Amino acid sequence: MKLHRRKSKQRERIHELVRASKDHPSAQAIYDRLKPEMPSLSLGNVYRNIAILLEEGRLQSGEFGNGTVRYDAVVSGHYHFVCERCGGVSDFAMAARDEITEAARRLSPHRISGHTVRFYGICAGCLGAEEIKANKRR
Repeated sequence: MKLHRRKSKQRERIHELVRASKDHPSAQAIYDRLKPEMPSLSLGNVYRNIAILLEEGRLQSGEFGNGTVRYDAVVSGHYHFVCERCGGVSDFAMAARDEITEAARRLSPHRISGHTVRFYGICAGCLGAEEIKANKRR
C-alpha cells in the first residue's frame, strides 16, 4: 500500500534541481546548491526527501566508483560515462539495448530486471585542459 504524502516545496525543489543537473549530484551537492535559497534546509531533510523521491520512482541512485551515491532524475534505462580523471558522471547518449537484458534472462537462472552500462575514460573537459597545458609547454 502506497502512502499518500503531502506535496513538499523542499522535495519538489530537490527533484527540480536533480532533473536540471547533468552531473548526477550527491546529497551533499544538492544541499550545498539549495541551502542559499532555502536557509531552513538541513542535510537530513535532503536525505529524507531523496528517500521519498526514490520510493516514488522519481529518482534513481548510483555509486560510480568513489563511494559517493549520486542521484539521477532520468529513471528510464540509459547509460553513463564516468571520467577517470575528475570523477564526473554524465548520461551517455546511446539508447539502452533491451536485447542485452533479454540475452541475460535466457542465460541466467536469476530473475533479471534490467542492466546498466558505464563507459569509462577521460571527459572532454579534462582532455581540453590537457591540451591547454601541452600548448603552454610549447
